[in-house]
This record gives sequence, C-alpha cells and structure tokens, in this order.
Amino acid sequence: MFIFHTQRITLPDARLLALMSGITLFFNSALIQAEHVHARPDAHAPIGVMGDHVMNRSEIMIEYRYMSMTMDGNRAGTDRVPVPLPGYMVSPLSMDMQMHMLGIMYAPTDRLTLSVMTPVLSLSMDHRVNMNNTEFTAEASGLGDISVGAVYQVHSTGNSSLLLNFAISGPTGSIDEKDVTPASAGQAVQLPYPMQPGSGSHALIPGLTWTRQYDNWSLGVQGLYTHYLETNDNGYRLGDRLNTSVWLARKLDHSFSMSARLNALDRGNIDGSDKNLPEPPVVPTQDPKLRAGTRVDALLGLNYVAHGLNALRLAAEVGAPVYQNLDGPQLETDLLFTLGAQYTF
Repeated sequence: MFIFHTQRITLPDARLLALMSGITLFFNSALIQAEHVHARPDAHAPIGVMGDHVMNRSEIMIEYRYMSMTMDGNRAGTDRVPVPLPGYMVSPLSMDMQMHMLGIMYAPTDRLTLSVMTPVLSLSMDHRVNMNNTEFTAEASGLGDISVGAVYQVHSTGNSSLLLNFAISGPTGSIDEKDVTPASAGQAVQLPYPMQPGSGSHALIPGLTWTRQYDNWSLGVQGLYTHYLETNDNGYRLGDRLNTSVWLARKLDHSFSMSARLNALDRGNIDGSDKNLPEPPVVPTQDPKLRAGTRVDALLGLNYVAHGLNALRLAAEVGAPVYQNLDGPQLETDLLFTLGAQYTF
C-alpha cells in the first residue's frame, strides 16, 4: 500500500534490530567512499522499496510494479498449526495476492519529489469446511487505496542522503467485497478482512530513508509507519504498521547491480469489527484480534539500467520470510516477488 485509540504494536525483537544496525555500521566503516552517481544501476533501492530517492528538478518518472505474495498453511506464534483448526467451522488453507501498481512522480525542486501511487489488487483464498472436508475458493479484486506522497531531501553530501518521507492514503479501495460460499445458499456474503482490497480509512505514512554510495557498493535504511486515522463505515480500523528495511547493493557493471535486503514488518490488530461479518467468527480470518504479528523477510534483487538509455530501469526482487510470529491461527507467508519498470524524462 500502512486511529487515535492506537493499537499497541510489538516491535521486532531487539536482536533483529541490533543485527540491522550492525550491518549498517559495518559497511559504513568498511567500504571505500565514492562519488554518488545518479545513473548507476544501484542508485535506486531494490524495487521492493519505495520513496528511496529524490529526482532532479522538473523530472517526471512513470513506474509500474507487479507484486505477488503467496501464503500457505497456518501459524500461531512461531509454530505451524495443522488443519482442521479447532473452534472454527472453516479453515483457511492458502492465499494468493497479486497487485499491479502504477506510479507517477514529479520533482518541483531538486530536494522535493511528489508522487501518486495507484494499486489494483487480485485476491484469492482457498478454504476447507472442517465438518465434511469440502474445499472452496473465495475471490475478490479491485482498486486499492490510492496514496499521495512526498520525499524531501533533508541532507546530502554527494555520496549520501537523508530523506524525509510522508504520504497520505485515501479510502478508495472497497471494504464490501462479497463472494458465494458453501454455507451461503447461493448468496454472496461479506468476505473477511484480508480479502478486502481497501482499508476504508485515511492513513498517514511518515518515514525516514538514509542511503550511501561507495565505489562499487551502496547501502540504505528505511523506516515507514502507517497510522490509520478513523473507523471506517463498516465499524473497524486496521492496526498500525511499522515497516523497516536495510539493504546492500553491489554494482556488477555499468548496467547491472545485485542487492540483498532484510525487511521487518510489524502489524497491529484491528480495532472494532466488521458489522457485516458473523459473530462469533466461523473462520479465523473473520476475527479482528487475529491480525497482528511480526514478519522478517530476506530478499535478493537485480537492477538493470539500459545502456545508452539511463532513464529506463528494470528490476526484480524475490524473497521469503526467515521469521514469523503471528497472533494466530493466521495464514503464514511463503514467497514474495516484485517486478518493476521505471522511466524518467
């Protein structure tokens, strides 16, 4: 994509944050300092990171991203949980999320870049009825929450940069998606929280990004916090989110670079509940108190800048969780993939 009665968020474990800080300090002291070169293939962060740089004055960038996430099996805490899940009529088995995002950016000055991001989502979840082992699939798709943002360069030394990120997202995505289930007698019924393309609320997304370039290496750290402002029309508000990334990229030649990234996502539970969902929940995905958790992903990426056409960048990133601690039972994440193209003029 991301409430003044804010959910308490359990931040990722201190050992993880210490590891990220250690990586940053190690490469900051060990690598050879070099000039920042905007056209280098590693001048941008991995494609899974947004808001990592400012553009030159009057530049416009158009970008497209395809993102997919595959979830399979359930987890409670750090342990996997087999199906059927006790206490529920239905068990979720797996979920696929695909998102197409179109973005446009404009730089009114050398230190400020503005952006608009428009996501379109496709969601599919497989279920099993516990009583008779009947399996069925629920599907939803549509426009997600559109965000308007800014990246401001607070400080720059030529080979390093400190950026202030800020975005506002609006409730343009649906929270009323429905589908037919084996128990709905042919009538479409309200789908649970993870099957809704939108949040139904406005959100503030502040953050900080720091990047540094060396002769053949680049390094970056970013933290973004998503804060949902109001209860939506269905009576709930999504939990706050803290997203932290640290990455290291190696320039292979004038066109290619490779990257490694750690990303930690911490998500709070939902405040309130959807008035259109049954009480008590018949499936864990309908329970607003089973949405929180912490996940740490390890990802590898590739950047390509077309030789003789530095305005065109192609990139891909793939990864998987190395740590998950979920308020479950919840579907666990297994695979993440991002593919993108950016053109600046």
